[in-house]
Amino acid sequence: MSTVQPSRAGSSRAASEKRDTYGVKLVRGPFLKLPPHPLSVETELELIARADEFRRPLAADLFCGAGGLSIGLTEAGFDVILGIDHDDAALETHRAYHPGLSVNWDLGDEDLVERVGNLIKDLDVAIVAGGPPCQPFSRAGRSALRDLVRRGRRPPHDLRRELWQSFLRIVAIARPPAVLMENVPDMALDKDMLILRTMVDELEALGYGVEERLVATSEYGVPQLRQRLILVAIAGGVEFKWPQSQPEVNLRSAIGDLPPVDGGWRPDNGDVPDDPVASGWITYGSPVTKFQQRMRRDVPGGHTDRLYDHITRPVREDDARAFAQMDSTTLYSEIDDDLKRYRDDIFDDKYKRLDWNSLSRTITAHIAKDGYWYIHPEHDRTLTVREAARIQTFPDNVRFAGPPTAAFRQIGNAVPPLLGEHLGRSILESIAEGHREPLSTTQTAVLLADWFVGREYLSVPWLRSTTRWQVIQAEILWARIARKSVREAWASTAKLVSPKLTLEPSNSAALEMYARLRGREDRAAVVMNAAEWFVDHPDTLKVTSSVTELVAAPGVSPAVADLAVRVCPGTAADRPDPVLVTNGVLRVASRCLGINVESENRYSDGRLAVARLIGGDDNSHEAHLGLIELASSVCVAGPNPDCGNCPLLANCDFAKHNNFQTTLPLTIPGSLRRRGSRRVGAR
Repeated sequence: MSTVQPSRAGSSRAASEKRDTYGVKLVRGPFLKLPPHPLSVETELELIARADEFRRPLAADLFCGAGGLSIGLTEAGFDVILGIDHDDAALETHRAYHPGLSVNWDLGDEDLVERVGNLIKDLDVAIVAGGPPCQPFSRAGRSALRDLVRRGRRPPHDLRRELWQSFLRIVAIARPPAVLMENVPDMALDKDMLILRTMVDELEALGYGVEERLVATSEYGVPQLRQRLILVAIAGGVEFKWPQSQPEVNLRSAIGDLPPVDGGWRPDNGDVPDDPVASGWITYGSPVTKFQQRMRRDVPGGHTDRLYDHITRPVREDDARAFAQMDSTTLYSEIDDDLKRYRDDIFDDKYKRLDWNSLSRTITAHIAKDGYWYIHPEHDRTLTVREAARIQTFPDNVRFAGPPTAAFRQIGNAVPPLLGEHLGRSILESIAEGHREPLSTTQTAVLLADWFVGREYLSVPWLRSTTRWQVIQAEILWARIARKSVREAWASTAKLVSPKLTLEPSNSAALEMYARLRGREDRAAVVMNAAEWFVDHPDTLKVTSSVTELVAAPGVSPAVADLAVRVCPGTAADRPDPVLVTNGVLRVASRCLGINVESENRYSDGRLAVARLIGGDDNSHEAHLGLIELASSVCVAGPNPDCGNCPLLANCDFAKHNNFQTTLPLTIPGSLRRRGSRRVGAR
């Protein structure tokens, strides 16, 4: 039976809790202590010795937190026997509901990574799952990350920045039948997608079939607006079949059965140790919807009339008046000025009342700090711990160690269990079916790169430029010129490799003449202005410069700058490596993969689709240029693309449905093998 200790527990515990909340103030309330699972162990040796007591297949959850993903995998049929995290309160929660070893280990320690990989291998674990913390995927420190990836170096600063590599290294050592990674969408939406593309490349090199997708969790019955990046890899190149969508669950269906409480409600005698009331239960009626029945299914007998952790923050008097003015459409800027405690020009959505008939906004760890984004649909208070847990699809029998603030934090950081369950079931089904991936990302990239390198004439010849200025100049002057004229137009400017050369009197006169003959004299003026600017700012054309620096020049649009960086990306750690999502490139991706990213979700699903074609290895540069050329010369707009000359024809969804035949060899050529790629699994 769980016990509750007063929130005024010893100073060491209080200090530890403050560290764990990353500076977030505690919500006053009972301190919940959870007993470990009956099959919980304390050491690696004990885990190995008792391995036969666990249900197969086995799973390991790295960066497990409170165990949302672990609960989902358990429902799917796994026994999660290893959970690793760096949050003691979350690990206590994980240890209470899962057998095996739940341990505080630092996966930034290379020696420990080796131990974990070998332990998972020895245990014959079927799936390695987890979500490396999102710090590595911020927009800061990109050059350091490139250096890490491309040179294999391990800088001493902020080891959290390489936990994704630790995840990969463990997989490389253990070689489990399946891998499941969950993470923030920013990992896929970054300009270069470097880490995600590298992970896909490394997993394919280890023989896995890899699928990645941005998933709206509401499609799997999670009652909130929550988008996550999911990557699944199955050994032997087996194809993962994504689970089918489920009916959407609104807030009323999710939490409408929970009894009303006032803001700041606590059970009587809440600070009395070992008192069952102190553990926070309130009388519960009965579930109504299928979702509510599912949440109540595993509540222990004798407790079916109890609801635990239905406690929330006290509400300030001015906040209560503000909440009372709001419905689900009210912005913070619209409440009375005397009730505002924040600037409404910056925090226009600081307060958000939820809507019974809609989804909740994303439950995040911020809910541990304040609940203003989560005002109850009907009552003038913020969500309770149990309501937040329900919205994250934690069943009502699952409780959270520590005080309410720690509970909120664990809930906000978790993977929704229902999402984990659907993914886990589909992984087991995909392994059982054993269908091979038709063509890996790496193989597709090789096909595109080989086609581009071997192509004698290009419809966009400046894709073979040697300087960024050549690209900028040609894009401004000759973009979308008639195909019959492009080679001659390019020849007129190809030798003008620098702004200084372009501005020489004889060259500028010739350029203006060529432009005038083709009706583009206005563009010639733009080129001259840009050339003068670059002469005054020569460092902006170096291969270490960014797109932001290039677009400072007059007449240089972001699209032109992106292409210049793409064509001439520099080398090694300094190399920007943008994934371009132009109309043409998205058209190729849409046709080839059979998904509509031309007009929908261009910069999310579209970016992932392009990355799936170009990969992350040394072939990705030529592959991306090949994709641009393919869109311009073969996979053109309209109903009649030249599919017979496409290197991707054999695996193109559009061609398959239109019965196109190829005139090109469709095997992977040996001429473009992987060049000097460092494998995570290699020593």
